[in-house]
Amino acid sequence: MKLIPTKFKLSLILVTFLLAVVMYLSSTALTQTRERTVAPSRAEANIKVAEIIKTDVDLVTIDALVLQKNTARVVGSLKQADFLVSEDGNKQTITHFSQDNLPLSVLLLIDRGGCLDPFGSEVRRAAKDALSRLKPSDEVAVMTYHDTVELRQGFTRDRGLLDRAINWVPEHDERANHCLNIAFDEAADYMMKAGNQNGRRVIVVITGVTRNWDCPNGPSHTAATHSVFESGSVVTGIIPKTPEQAAENGFMRWATRFGRIGGVHYLDVQKLADETGGEVLRDKPEELDQTFNTLIEHLRTRYSFSFVSTNKKRDGTVRKLKIDLADGVEKSQGRLVVKARRSYVAPKE
Repeated sequence: MKLIPTKFKLSLILVTFLLAVVMYLSSTALTQTRERTVAPSRAEANIKVAEIIKTDVDLVTIDALVLQKNTARVVGSLKQADFLVSEDGNKQTITHFSQDNLPLSVLLLIDRGGCLDPFGSEVRRAAKDALSRLKPSDEVAVMTYHDTVELRQGFTRDRGLLDRAINWVPEHDERANHCLNIAFDEAADYMMKAGNQNGRRVIVVITGVTRNWDCPNGPSHTAATHSVFESGSVVTGIIPKTPEQAAENGFMRWATRFGRIGGVHYLDVQKLADETGGEVLRDKPEELDQTFNTLIEHLRTRYSFSFVSTNKKRDGTVRKLKIDLADGVEKSQGRLVVKARRSYVAPKE
């Protein structure tokens, strides 16, 4: 088979993006509270009773990662008293606090569309190796997307089923789109239906393109973002970095800015990660072993804490969250950065 020169391929990418912009132009936070009762499953019977959240009230749960600002090293030795939580400027009382005690529900969301395949053999191997290091109580699901979304493996703790799902990810289709709005809406919906309600929820997207316009046959980026926040998920991204990927992603950044002038909306993975307290990690495919290990380390060292809002109104309003550190913490740890969700939507009658 004759190989297409890289420069010619990039030219095709540019032309494709320009045509897509023209077609779009011519065709013309957010909740994680749910009223629920949480009880331990059989697989979590070994978790201490004090660590199980049992409530019949509206509970707001926050997942936070703390890093040293200058070195990006994880700070994993903080206590409940080191965190201060406020909602719309009003101090809240933390009722539950833990670190690496609650099981994880990890949904692997793999991009199969666009000009380049971000899930080659090196990325596949790194993902399998990293996921094998999760705890036995952690569960993983595999979902793929382009124009549509397909659940390849429901949440499972069976590592054999997980390996099989990763090994049989469908072929990349360069004619298909990166429908991020559809992908994240479906991922959030599945997380709400099937994710472990006792644990922490993470959506890990593996893609080469971190921005794309809303696909017309799906929800708006706003609705998709709302679904992610409602699911209580932290969004993280793994980007296999190559010159071709940088070119494609660069074109999409430029094209979405251009499209925004004409009122064309798009979903931005980096912004979604920032809003949910996640992160987007990038590295060369052959070096992604360490990147995946960093992701797992960050998941393991994140803090989970909850509060019951002092605002008892069930009015569906957006409420702003602010997570601060107590006085004296930075004196001993240096300047710190806290990655956590920034808002939620109150429940509504």
